Order: sequence, then structure tokens, then C-alpha cells
Amino acid sequence: MNREQITAAKRIVIKIGSSSLTGKAGSSLDPQAVDKLVDVVAACKARGSEVVVVSSGAIAAGLAPLGLSSRPKDLATQQAAASVGQGLLVAQYTQSFNRHKITASQVLLTTQDVVRRSHYQNAQRTLYRLLQLGVVPVINENDSVGTGEIRFGDNDRLAALVALLISADLLVLVSDIDALYDAPPGLASAKQIREVHNISEIDNVVLGGAGSSGVGSGGMVTKVEAARIATSAGIPMLLTSLENSNQSLAGQDFGTYFHAQESKTTSRLLWLAHATKPNGKLVLDAGAVTAILERGVSLLPAGVTEVIGEFISGDAIELVGPDGVVIARGLVAFDSSDLPQMLGRSTKELAASLGPEYERELVHRDDLVLI
Repeated sequence: MNREQITAAKRIVIKIGSSSLTGKAGSSLDPQAVDKLVDVVAACKARGSEVVVVSSGAIAAGLAPLGLSSRPKDLATQQAAASVGQGLLVAQYTQSFNRHKITASQVLLTTQDVVRRSHYQNAQRTLYRLLQLGVVPVINENDSVGTGEIRFGDNDRLAALVALLISADLLVLVSDIDALYDAPPGLASAKQIREVHNISEIDNVVLGGAGSSGVGSGGMVTKVEAARIATSAGIPMLLTSLENSNQSLAGQDFGTYFHAQESKTTSRLLWLAHATKPNGKLVLDAGAVTAILERGVSLLPAGVTEVIGEFISGDAIELVGPDGVVIARGLVAFDSSDLPQMLGRSTKELAASLGPEYERELVHRDDLVLI
């Protein structure tokens, strides 16, 4: 297996899950696990790579100080645990990186930081400057203030989006499972999948949920989704365990290597597909659905039959067919309040009756991605 892209990567995003950072019971942070990861990062930096760490573990680290034995179900207690645990997590990373004379920083993100363009650019600028200064940014979702409406939901997807954000050469997911398997790893017949050239190859693989420690929120499903996002942007991904991570990143045959796609989807369209939260829907007639799916055209008012929800120009919306099935996501060019008078009418007709500013697409093809 050729893994030269791993050792040649100059900018790496390494994500580690809660279950890899805590003890078997999952109720406290394991300093030895943090040290192991930090040693791996230091080795990458010694080879000349820039490294960003996306670290879970804030909620898990806060459980023991609060007298909790398992991850709480309610959002308020999760936020309280994250608030306590985040400081402990960063303190542990800072102490561990000091052993290598490496400076670490804390960066907390919410979905707004990668959805809204001004926030996206600011996060990107900050991370670039930290890397220029030789710092290792330690990124986590801002669990202490995040709500169900503004959360990434799992740090696997966050790591993939960060890889897009900083144009990484490699995404690494460190898990308590050492590779992708063709069946649940607990089965004696399960075999490791060493390479994935295209995500479609594993469509029939049975994927597991969150780890056995009960402190994580992801699972193999979210890791494959992260691989889909990264590889679509031309970024390869490595799935490995903490125990094998040093050998894996040295190019040895450990873990599962997801090859980057040769035909890249632009980061902007991947951002639109995976990082945005749609604020409404436009229902299309059958002709418009065919035109968008088969000819890749922009969406015009004539092909829309109904507006669902409230949104403003520039918001992300979903495009659905007459059967209610979502076919695409895009950035709409008009407020929802403007649209009822435009539906089913040609752009020339709209320009004649409402003004020249109405002679344009509802969603331009460059702002549209198929789902």
C-alpha cells in the first residue's frame, strides 16, 4: 500500500475522540492518553509538519469533578460538564506540550464560525496565524454555550470542516477502534479494511455507533461521513487508534487509509452541503428538478411552486421536489417575503412588472450543491 501522502503531509488535522482520552469507565481524563497524542503531534512537527488538534473530551473531563459517572442526557448538564472540563482539558494539553517546548492554544468553535462567511474568514485567519507562529491549536466545539440548533453534533465532522478551512494535506481520526472493519469489530469474522479508494466501496458495510465508554457522540458512521467530506475536497483521511497512531503517521500499514478523490468538489460547495443549516425550503416542479439534476442549471422563479419557512437573501435553503425529497441545497438570492409574487413567472416577466433587479436566478448554479 502506498501511503506516501501521509508522510509527505505538511499540514495535518488530528482529531481524537473522548473514548480515547478517558479511562475505561469514561468518567475522567487520562493524562497518559493526552501525553501519547502529544508525542505523536511532536513527532509530526519534528518532521516539518504543521498540526492542528481537534479534541473531544471536555464533557468527559468534567464528569468526575461534578460527581457524575456517565455522560448526562440533558443539554444543560452537558454544558455544565463542558464548562468545568474544558479548562481541565486545555491545562492537560498545555502541560503535556510543554514537555516538547511546544506552545498550544485553545480555539472553541460553533457552527456559526464556519457557516457565516465573516466568522469563517476570521477563524481561518486566526488558525493560519497560529500555525505561522509554530503553535498547535487545540480545537473543540464550544459545548458550554452550544445549543441543539447551533452544534456540529460530533467532532468528526468538525475535524473534516477544519481540514477544509485550513486546506490541510491530511485528516487523521484517532479512535478507540483501530481501523474500519467489514463487519462489527466484535465479530470473529470481521476483517480490517486497509484502504478505501472511493466511499461508495463501503456502502454495504455495517457501521457501529458511539464507543463502549459511553462518553462520545460519534461512532463509525460519523467517521465515514468525515471521510466523505475530506476526500471529496481532495484531502486523504487516516483512521487509526491512539496505540497505533505513531506508526500510522510514519507511513506504516496500520489503520484505514481513505484516498482523496481526483475530481475535487470545491471547499465552498462542501461547506454548503455539510456546514450550513437550511432556514427554509423551495418546492420545485418536476421540470425544474430534472433541469437541476440533469443539466446543472440555476433555479429560476418559473420552476418554484411553494415557499416554506422564513429566510433572507444569502441564507441556505433546501430545494425539494414535488414528492418532498430534498435534491439540493443552495444560497437563495431573495427574501422569503419577496418570493410569493415571483413563483411560476419568467424572469423577463418579473423584470417588466417588478423591476430589473428581479431578472435573475433564485439560486445561482455556483451557489447550489446536489444532496
